[in-house]
Amino acid sequence: MPAGGYTSKRRVMERYKIIGFISSGTYGRVYKAQGKNGIVGEFAIKKFKPDKEGEPQYTGLSQSAIREMALCTELSHLNVVSTREIILEDKCIFIVFEYAEHDLLQIIHHHTTPQRHCIPAPTIRSILWQLLNGLLYLHRNWVMHRDLKPANIMVTSAGSVKIGDLGLARLFFKPLQSLYMGDKVVVTIWYRAPELLLGSRHYTPAIDMWAVGCIFAELLSLRPIFKGEEAKMDAKKQVPFQRNQMLKIAEVLGVPNVKQWPLLSSMPEYSQLSTLSAGGNSRVHRPIGLENWYNGVLKQNGYPPVEKSPTGEKKAAENPGPEGLDLLKALLTYDPQQRITAEQALQHKYFTTGEKPSMNCFEGITTKYPSRRVSQEDNDIRTGSLPGTKRSGLPDDSLRPTKRLKEG
Repeated sequence: MPAGGYTSKRRVMERYKIIGFISSGTYGRVYKAQGKNGIVGEFAIKKFKPDKEGEPQYTGLSQSAIREMALCTELSHLNVVSTREIILEDKCIFIVFEYAEHDLLQIIHHHTTPQRHCIPAPTIRSILWQLLNGLLYLHRNWVMHRDLKPANIMVTSAGSVKIGDLGLARLFFKPLQSLYMGDKVVVTIWYRAPELLLGSRHYTPAIDMWAVGCIFAELLSLRPIFKGEEAKMDAKKQVPFQRNQMLKIAEVLGVPNVKQWPLLSSMPEYSQLSTLSAGGNSRVHRPIGLENWYNGVLKQNGYPPVEKSPTGEKKAAENPGPEGLDLLKALLTYDPQQRITAEQALQHKYFTTGEKPSMNCFEGITTKYPSRRVSQEDNDIRTGSLPGTKRSGLPDDSLRPTKRLKEG
């Protein structure tokens, strides 16, 4: 072995041609690449930045990189982004994934410009079916994703939906330490389950199901259903009560109570719920209710009324209908023990009524979604530093809420 340490037999630039820069996140940057020297196809290459970037003596690997590498090499499913290879070169880690032309955030945004026009009901049904199919695979293999949101759900040009970004995913079967001790804050704020907002030290895959409910609602309304503001950790890394986010949920669903959630009183932040109605917020006392929210969204976004055939059967699903509302209620259930599971959701009447959901979410629609934006700026994957990240190491991205907070 050379005196400098490990030397990779594979080098990124020898195997891939970098097309451009896609995006930056808390842990690194993602590039679009094309295979060369016998490697065929397009790929997304994720370059992890060191935890202590800039220190010449740094030789370790970030916790997120280790997790993602370990999981990506073990998982294989149609609805989970597949990993082609992992390359360690010059103290940098590169994970090479299959390339997807779209993500759900991009698709949602497309339907808001130049004017709002709804995502077709069969498309949403297919997206949700495939998302739940991939999530069932993860949960059956004891993996919680812990960061599901539209930006992390990829869609190929063939309409295949794939769960991506496993950087915050964790095995939950016999963990070496409590999940809370490893990561005090998980899931982007708008998609964070109420048990997490109320400080639960122990949680289950039900947190992923709440996030699916939020994604379902966002596909229907074209905006986040619970768009709160995140309170940041203090200097002592104490996790604050996310009052504003809990308030946004309560304005739709009402304030949770022990009758509907028996273990609610054991939540560390239970006493904080009484403060939600402070300041005369009438919407907390008279929440809109999920059914009113749902019916209002369908009407506002122009979904046609539910029609029935002469035999009384519902026609082709141009409207998510009452079955969609029932599934949404099951996903956005306060009590995680009563919240629907991925397996139960796939057997829900929303999917079993009428034709089986297509495995091509673009089937039957004429909309042409633009390909993912690829920038030619800052597209040099060989640089040791990572342009586009702030000196703190966090992404320079103010368009969406902070991707994740990591325990210091």
